[in-house]
This record gives sequence, structure tokens and C-alpha cells, in this order.
Amino acid sequence: MGKYLNPGNAGFKSVLKGEYIDKTGLIDYINRTLGTKQKLTCVSRPRRFGKSFAAQMLCAYYDKSCDSKELFQGKKIAGKPSYEMHRNQYDVLYLDITWFISTAGSVKDIVKNLQKEVIRELRAAYAGMVEEAECALPVALADISEKSGTKFIVIIDEWDALFREKKNEKNLQDEYVQLLRGLFRSSLTDHMIEAAYMTGILPIKKYGNQSALSDFYEFTMVSPSPLEEYVGFTEDEVSSLCEQSGLEFQELKSWYDGYALGGIHVYSPKSVLDAVSRKHLGSYWTQTETYESLKTYITMNFDGLKDAVISMLGGGKCKIDTQTFQNDMTTFHSKDDVLTLLVHLGYLVYDVSSESVFIPNQEVKEEVLRAVKNVDNPELVQMVRESEQLLNATLCMDEETVARMLDKFHTEYSSPQFYNNEQSLRAVLRLAYISRVKDYLELQELPSGKGYADMVFLPKRGSGRPLMVVELKWNKSAEGAIAQIKERRYMQAVEDFGGEILLVGINYDEKSKKHFCKIEKYNE
Repeated sequence: MGKYLNPGNAGFKSVLKGEYIDKTGLIDYINRTLGTKQKLTCVSRPRRFGKSFAAQMLCAYYDKSCDSKELFQGKKIAGKPSYEMHRNQYDVLYLDITWFISTAGSVKDIVKNLQKEVIRELRAAYAGMVEEAECALPVALADISEKSGTKFIVIIDEWDALFREKKNEKNLQDEYVQLLRGLFRSSLTDHMIEAAYMTGILPIKKYGNQSALSDFYEFTMVSPSPLEEYVGFTEDEVSSLCEQSGLEFQELKSWYDGYALGGIHVYSPKSVLDAVSRKHLGSYWTQTETYESLKTYITMNFDGLKDAVISMLGGGKCKIDTQTFQNDMTTFHSKDDVLTLLVHLGYLVYDVSSESVFIPNQEVKEEVLRAVKNVDNPELVQMVRESEQLLNATLCMDEETVARMLDKFHTEYSSPQFYNNEQSLRAVLRLAYISRVKDYLELQELPSGKGYADMVFLPKRGSGRPLMVVELKWNKSAEGAIAQIKERRYMQAVEDFGGEILLVGINYDEKSKKHFCKIEKYNE
């Protein structure tokens, strides 16, 4: 048992000691690829979405230096036909690239030192089989495979760390890519590699339109099928955790739901587990990285990027082309490249059917809004400031100011030519009230009484804000909107709220091109 060759199952044992969600079904997929043309798998997903846990699980299952039968007993994989056939039957080579970077003395020697360290263990385990005194890792593996018939399972965790943490070290990156090509794109790959599993945040690096490692089967945040359920926690898994912890599932869903991948809704494991352990909903995943990097990307000087950010903060979607992205953090040619990177980083979600992106949930919206408030872009900062003024005017029941500011948002931050019905009015309202993200959860078309309330702003616990029920009208009257809220008993769905409730009626008059507002406190 070594650091790199057959590292054992200690990592997976520690995972099982915590709150564990059974993702061992992934092993069955990898088993079906062993020794086939599909044996090279690369899975990319955002930070803290369980990448390392999956890598440690695979090590524990395949590593022949340990017996992991008890660890997998009762797990999903134990019921699969392939389970006994492959459990603890292989030599596993495990490389944690982030660890190598953090322990490397000289940056320029990272790739060379990585190979030296691994080859040292290989020489000890396979005495006399590595012929050259100084050789590359692919050559050492080829020598061992030729003399012993051994085929390795290679697991590389955070494979893209060099591209993320050493963004400007192009020579180092090229050297690293050549190493990977020697392992996975050579004539000897089939002789020495039984399977490979790589994790990362970024998809495999492109050079022009070509992938650096074209033989890998990639599963990304843009194209995760059929491994969507292993990207994060599924809705059923989160619901089960809520039952165990006593948290209200619908409330947790309103915070963290939104990563809809191939019809499956997945949740950030970091956010859910922290919420369950603390019994409190908050921004946990976004706290694992400073918003400084997010600020850098959303303020890049590309046509349409600012408008796209504004639209998505308001709840809209932005159509993009994901194919031009070069899968690194330095090569950007358009807003589409920037937005595609933000998909891989977890700040946006890609909808395949509409080829568009959007901000997934309340937690991420808060982070994007925080970043926008602190960017070096006067227009974005001004928009957020005016949204805060609008919200304050609403809470103060200043109907004239609310109407005037809605006119301003309509004129300056939306597309007037498409402003022609209640749906477009709703889009402007969502944009105008983007500052609500700090204190409110938005519920749209909440079923209640005899119909649906257009918008309900539900205050977060401890915010001290009143609940707001908003009804929209087109070429009618704001007073009529208030009357409809009362007549159809829209407050029924929130009657257990227990705090102050504001009824807000908004009407847009197409002839005068003006908004009108009526605000009342609700009295039962």
C-alpha cells in the first residue's frame, strides 16, 4: 500500500463515517467500461460537488492491496452482477494533482517530480521491471505491463488543477498534456491501462477545435448524461436527509434547487450537508471561494455580457454557444466563453433544450448580486443601488416613487419593444427587485384561494421584513390588482406566516407608457 500505487481504502472509510449518500452506482458504470474503448472517463463538476469522494470510492473498490467488502456491504453496487468480479482485483494508480502542486518545490518541476515520485513506488513494487534509470511514467508503466501482464486502473483527482492554479504557466501545461497523452493517447494505452477515471472542474483542454485527449468520454455540466445523478444529491436524496434532520424540504428546495441536468434536479452536496448539520439555511457552497474571481469574469469587456448578467439576475435566461470555449481560464473570445466557464464553475446552469444559461438558485443569486455590487462597472452598481431604493420605497408604501422607478427600469434596463403583456411586465418586476435576493425568497404563481398570485416575496427568517403579495395588470388599474388579491384570497397560502403582509398592485398603461402602483397593509 503506497501513496500513489494502491493507496488503500482509508479515504473512503472516512467518507462513510460522515453523512453518506450512496453513490456506489457509479462503480457499476465504470465496471461496464473496463477494457473497452469507453474505458477512459473524465467527469467535471464544480468545486465541493463530491469529486474527491467519488475518486476515493473507486480506489477502495478496485485496489487489490485491501479488502473493502465490509465498506460496500448493503450499498447499491453490492447488488450488481459485476460487484464480486472486480472488487479489489486491480493495481490502482491514484494521483491527486492539487496535492502535487501544493507540495512541489519548484513550479517548473511539478510534472517531472510527479513522475519521479510515482516511478519510485513502481520500482519498489515491480523490482527489475522498469529498465531505464531515468524514464517517463508512460514508459515505466509500459515496461511493467510488458513483463508482468499487469494493467492499471488510473484515477486522477483534480486533473485540471494546473490549468486553474497555474493559469499562465503555458510550458508547464504543455508538458503536463504531453504526459497525459503518453498515458492515454499512445499505441500502448490498451496494453497498460484497464480504465482511467479523471475528475476536474474544467472539461479537457482544447487546442483550437481539437481535444488534447480525444479518446476520453467526458461528462460535464454542459453534457452530463447519463451520469447526472452522480453530479450532486438528487431530490429524493435531499428529501430523505430533510426527514432525518427535521428540516422542511420545500424551504431547503427554495434555497438550493436549480441545477436541472437532463431532467434530474441535483443539489450542491456542500450546501445541503451544511444546512442539515447546522439546521439552518444559508450560503455555504458560495463561501468556499471568494467572489473576487466571479467579479473578474462578469465584468470582462465583451459585447452583451453586462446585459446577460442583468437579465439573469432578474430571472431571465441567456442563449449561448458553448462550443467555442477552450476549456481553460485564460482564453476568452466572447461573452459565450465567459458564461460557459461560469456553467462549469457552478454559477450558471445550462439548459440543453433552449441552449441557454441561467442562475440556478437563491444561494448563487446572492453571490452574483454581491459580486455585482462591488464590480468596477458603474452601470451595474447603479442598477443594484436603484433596485435597493425601489425595494425600500415599496416597504415604505411610497406608491409614487415605486411607479416612477419602475418606469426607469423599463426604459433603461429592459427592451421596450418587447414590452407588450403581463409576462413582460413580470420580467421587468423581477429585474427591478433584484435586491430582494438578500432578504426574500421569491415564489411565483403561488396557488391559493381561487387562483394564482403573480409573485410572492417571502422574507427569510430573521430578516424582519414583511411578506409581499404582488399582482400585475396590463391596461387596467393598480387598484383592481389589489381588489383581485383580496377577492381571490391569495393570502390564504401564506396565512400561517404570522408577520406583516403588504399587498402590492402594479399596472402598466400602454397608452401613457406609465406604471401605476397601489400598496396596502393586509388586515384579516
